[in-house]
Amino acid sequence: MSENRKKVSKPKKRLSRIKKSHLSSANIEHFKQLLLEKRREILTNVNEIEDETLKKSRLDATGDLSSMPIHMADLGTDNYEQEFVLGLMDSERKLLNEIDDALQRIEDGTYGVCEGTGKLIRKARLEAQPWAKYCVEYAKMLERGTI
Repeated sequence: MSENRKKVSKPKKRLSRIKKSHLSSANIEHFKQLLLEKRREILTNVNEIEDETLKKSRLDATGDLSSMPIHMADLGTDNYEQEFVLGLMDSERKLLNEIDDALQRIEDGTYGVCEGTGKLIRKARLEAQPWAKYCVEYAKMLERGTI
């Protein structure tokens, strides 16, 4: 083998120490209950939306007893409603993932710590959005695209 092999450098591991949560166990339990309650609410909403919109036939949905062919405009409306509902369900699924991630952070002991900066997330932000994984400052930078 040749001795002129190029040395391949391995990517350096980022040495960042993950802070532990600054919240008391009572606060953690409070946020856990908020997250579980929101999770139940979303699952209930998704199931209701699915039952009411996606599983019903056109006859059930409109009460149309006519055997006349469906007008093209009605088909367009039905398609729009289904696309709208699918979009809502996708948003709800993404929020469920965020909630599940927050519950995992509670289990890991890192709930309330910004994943971008390592700073502590204020309790007021967690009250407003218990699944928040970024502090306000970092979230603003993400929205502006400066990160």
